[in-house]
Amino acid sequence: MQDFSFSVPTKAFFGKGVAEKAGELARQFGTKALLVYGKSSVKKIGLYDTVVKSLKDNGVEYVELTDIQPNPRITKVDEGVALCRKENVQVIIPLGGGSCIDTAKAIGSCVHYDGPAWDVVLDSSLAKDNLPVIAIPTLAATGSDMDSDAMICNEATNDKMSLNIPAQFPAYALLDPSYTCSVSRRQTAAGTADIMSHIMEVYFSKTPGAFLPDRLMEAMLKTCVKYGTIACEDPNNYEARANLLWTASWGCNGFVDCGKIGRRWSVHPIEHQLGAYYDETHGIGIALITIQWMRYILNDDTKDMFATFGQNVLGLSAEGDTMITAKKAIDTLEELFQSWGIPKNLRESGINITDKSKFDIMAEKALGPAGRINGFVPLDKQDVINIYDAAF
Repeated sequence: MQDFSFSVPTKAFFGKGVAEKAGELARQFGTKALLVYGKSSVKKIGLYDTVVKSLKDNGVEYVELTDIQPNPRITKVDEGVALCRKENVQVIIPLGGGSCIDTAKAIGSCVHYDGPAWDVVLDSSLAKDNLPVIAIPTLAATGSDMDSDAMICNEATNDKMSLNIPAQFPAYALLDPSYTCSVSRRQTAAGTADIMSHIMEVYFSKTPGAFLPDRLMEAMLKTCVKYGTIACEDPNNYEARANLLWTASWGCNGFVDCGKIGRRWSVHPIEHQLGAYYDETHGIGIALITIQWMRYILNDDTKDMFATFGQNVLGLSAEGDTMITAKKAIDTLEELFQSWGIPKNLRESGINITDKSKFDIMAEKALGPAGRINGFVPLDKQDVINIYDAAF
């Protein structure tokens, strides 16, 4: 086990009807809120009306920032910052998936910086006096409702980068699984794959003595395997939606990192370039890259962990040859993803990718300033290009 410190300052309320607390909680911070959401879905499921009524009942006025897109745009962050300043907003309430929550958190970090919001993404030390956020997720996926991270895209430069500062933890998370039941099969599959990836990015690291963290992560992954399948087939199954939503919240807030080697994520930086250049649905890209990354790094040094994953998470029997079990684990995970409706490759994912011309620059950006991904198995630029090629 590695040494660690752990704290999640977000206070969560979980269950049916918790969105009715929005106004009461917002009133703690002031009398003007910014609602951040996508299009009409939050109105169709009744969440918008519930939150608005709660705000009015508690004497909180509100303004709105709408049309938030997947792979959240910096232009929307700038727009939200301007609106907060103009209207003297004191609390931000995102209604929706990770893109809405990430946008809200970034707005809260940039309100008191006198310059373009992208400056803060590039240098988080510029953030100060963050506005509080009350997150109300409608999708089990990113876990942004209980973490300090916000992924933001710069459309002008095709960059997708993380703004991660402790002040971005939402003050409150209102988690009602009922509001995730209307999520489409495709988004359910993508969201569940994303939850699993957050956990697997930590799970697949050799950390001596980390027995408890590994077993906890296997339980969370088994939850995704079981309830991801159920939710895809029976979207109104509350038990499935509840288990997925709570797993998502804990899958990316640092809890699974405790005792493991520090964050050395591989799949996410590779996939983020698909969002930046092709606007790929994050969870779909994650699923496709995960499988090819696993196959690419499978060797005599990594086979034991993949075999253990296959046995403890996917229920496979141990083969005489560990390599056989490891390969079967990867194949079984791919079959699971495809059974949920995730496409076989990037060409079938609907992002209009027809050639590999951007893989070189995407790989370069995926490596970041270090010029290398120091994950479970270190990757250089050519390695990343090879993984893109395999997923193509």
